[in-house]
Amino acid sequence: MDLATVIGLLVAWGAVAISLMLEGGSPRDMLNLPAFILVVFGTAGATMVGTNVKVLMSIPAVFKSALVSNNLDPLAVIDLMVGFARKARTEGILSLEEASKNIKNRFLRKGIELIVDGTPSVMVREILETEIVAMQERHKVGENVFTTAGGFSPTLGIIGTVMGLIGMLAKLNEPGKMGHAIAAAFTATLYGVALANLVYLPIAAKLRAKTAEEVVICEMIIEGVLSVQAGDNPRTVEMRMMAYLPPSLKRRSSEVRHALDDREARAA
Repeated sequence: MDLATVIGLLVAWGAVAISLMLEGGSPRDMLNLPAFILVVFGTAGATMVGTNVKVLMSIPAVFKSALVSNNLDPLAVIDLMVGFARKARTEGILSLEEASKNIKNRFLRKGIELIVDGTPSVMVREILETEIVAMQERHKVGENVFTTAGGFSPTLGIIGTVMGLIGMLAKLNEPGKMGHAIAAAFTATLYGVALANLVYLPIAAKLRAKTAEEVVICEMIIEGVLSVQAGDNPRTVEMRMMAYLPPSLKRRSSEVRHALDDREARAA
C-alpha cells in the first residue's frame, strides 16, 4: 500500500470535513443526490467520449496502481547486477542465461537476454529505450483519463449550479424556499471542484510520479546491462548504476557496503 497516497487523501478530505464543522456546518448540509449524480456520472460520461472501452476497463487497475507502492528497489537491482557482473567475468556472458530465467523484473530480464544472445550494445540500448518509451505511453493513457476527469469535473459542477439557480429563480414567488435552493445549487460546484482537486488530479499526479520513478530505474538497468556486456568489473558496474540514485540512497548503500566489508574483514 502506498501510504503517501492513502494518507494524503485522508488528510485532504479530513481538512474539508474539519473546516465544515468549525464553520458550524453539518455534513448533512452537503448532501445533494441530484448534484452528486450530475457531477460524478456527467464527468464519467464526458471522459468516456475521449477514450475507448478498453481503456475504461483498465481504470480500476490503474487506480489500484496509484494506491500500491512500487516493488522496485533500486539497491536490490544494483546488487543483482553486481552479482551478474561477477558471474559474467568468471564464467562468461553465456552463464547468465540460466540466471536470467529467475529474474522477476521483465525489463531487466529482457536486457540480460539481449546481451546473452550477443546483441550489439548499440542495438541493446535502442531496444531497451524503445521499451521505456512504450511503457511511458501506456502509463500516460491511464494518467490522461484522470487528468481529463479533473478538467471536466468543475465544469459539470458549474452546470449543476446553474441548473439549481434556474430552478431557484422559478420559485421567486416562494421566498421561504430560496435560501435552501441556493445552498443546494452551490453544492454541485463544491462536488465538482472537490473531486477534481482532491481525487482526480492528485491520482493523475501520483501516476505521473510513479512512471518517472520507474523510468529512472529502467535507465539505471540499461546502464548496468551495458556495463556487464562490456566486461566491466563489478565495482564499475555498481558505480555507474549508483549515479542514478538520490544522495540518501547512496549513503544508505555506502553504509551497508561498509558494514559488509567490516564483517568480511573480521571473518578473515
